[in-house]
Amino acid sequence: MAFRYLVLGAGRQGVAVAYDLGKFAQAEYVVLADRDFSIAKSGADRVNRLLGRPVATPRAADAGDVPGLVKLFRGSHGVVSAVTYPLNPGVARAAVEAKANFCDLGGNTTVGKQVLDQDQQARSAGVSLIPDCGLMPGMGNTLAVYVMTRLDVTESVRIRCGGLPQNPKPPLNYKLTFAVEGLTNEYFGMANVLHDGEVREVPTFSGLEEIEFPPPVGKCEAFVTSGGTSTCPWTFAGKVREYDYKTVRYPGHYAQIKALLDLGFLGLEKVKVGDTAVRPRDLAHVLLAKATDFPEDKDLAVLQVTARGKKDSKVVEIQLDIIDFHDEKTGFSAMERTTGFPAGIVAHHQAQGFAPKGAVPLEKAIHPLPFLADLRKRGITVTEEIRNV
Repeated sequence: MAFRYLVLGAGRQGVAVAYDLGKFAQAEYVVLADRDFSIAKSGADRVNRLLGRPVATPRAADAGDVPGLVKLFRGSHGVVSAVTYPLNPGVARAAVEAKANFCDLGGNTTVGKQVLDQDQQARSAGVSLIPDCGLMPGMGNTLAVYVMTRLDVTESVRIRCGGLPQNPKPPLNYKLTFAVEGLTNEYFGMANVLHDGEVREVPTFSGLEEIEFPPPVGKCEAFVTSGGTSTCPWTFAGKVREYDYKTVRYPGHYAQIKALLDLGFLGLEKVKVGDTAVRPRDLAHVLLAKATDFPEDKDLAVLQVTARGKKDSKVVEIQLDIIDFHDEKTGFSAMERTTGFPAGIVAHHQAQGFAPKGAVPLEKAIHPLPFLADLRKRGITVTEEIRNV
C-alpha cells in the first residue's frame, strides 16, 4: 500500500524526515510544507533529486494557522511536525480534525503532555498522536524499552546522547546541528528522572560525569539536560528504580555553558541595555548560532543506553551503542539522520496501523523490535553488549 505523508517544517530535520518517508515508508507522495515556500521547494527538490523520482511536493503553510493546517492535512495518512516545539499542540489539533495520524520531533515534556492531553479527541477521530519521536527524546527511549524487555527485572536505565563535531573547534568544541532555541531549551530549567522509584525533578547542568566512547570519539563529559526522558519517568514509575538522561559533549563544554547560565546570559527576563530592553537569551541565541555554525564541518551522533537488572537470576548490564556519522552520499548530517529517520519510522508505523489510536507516549506506542529492524534498513547500526555485574 502507498501512503500519503505531510512534513511540516522544511528545516534540517524536516527534509531528512521527508527523504526517509520517500525512501523507506511506502510513500505515494510527501508534501513538504514551510512558511517560506522557497525553503520548502529547495527541500523538496533535494529529496526528489536524491530519490530519483518526484515524490516530494512543496507547499507554503503557517504552522500557527490551525484552520489552514486542517485543510492541508486532509487526506494524509501521517503528519510529522518538524517545527519549533511550542507549535506542536496546535498542529496536533489540526491533525485530529483532519483525521490524520501525527508525530513530532518534540523536545519539551510540558508541550508533549499537551499533545497527550488530546487523547479522547484522537480516539474519537480514530487517529494516533505520538509526541517526542526524534533522537532524544525519541529513539533513545524506544531503545530503553528494548533493553528492559531483555531483562527479567530492570533496576536502572541510563541514557547518554549527544551530537558532536567530528573535528571540534573553539570556542565551545561544538557544532550547532539543530535550532539554537531547542539547544537552550534543553540547557535551561529542570529535568524529570526516576530516582528510588519516584519521579523527581533535578536541575539541568548537574550530575557532571566523564564517559568514554570508542574511537574516534574518545573521552567526553555528560550532564543533566531537560526533555530527554519525556514521559518515561511517569510510565515506568513503580517498575524501574532509576531512569535518567544526560547530554554528551566534549570536555570543557560544560564549564563554558555553565558560566553563561550562572551569569544570566540565558535568562528570559528582559534587561535594560541603553535605551533598549532585551531578553538575554535572545542575544545569546544570535551569538551562539554565529559562534557554532560551521556548515562545512561534519558531525557525528552518539547514543548509549545501559540497563541493569536481573536475567536468569544473575545481575547483568545490557548496553546499546550507536555512533552515526555524516553521510557523504546523501549529505545528511548524523543529527539529521538520527533525529529525522526515527520520526519517519514512527510515522510509517502509524500509517500501517501498528500504533494504538489516541494520544499515546512513544514508549507505549511503538514496539522496539520492528523499530530496530527499521533502523538497520536505514544504515543506523546498534551494537549490543551483555555483561555480568
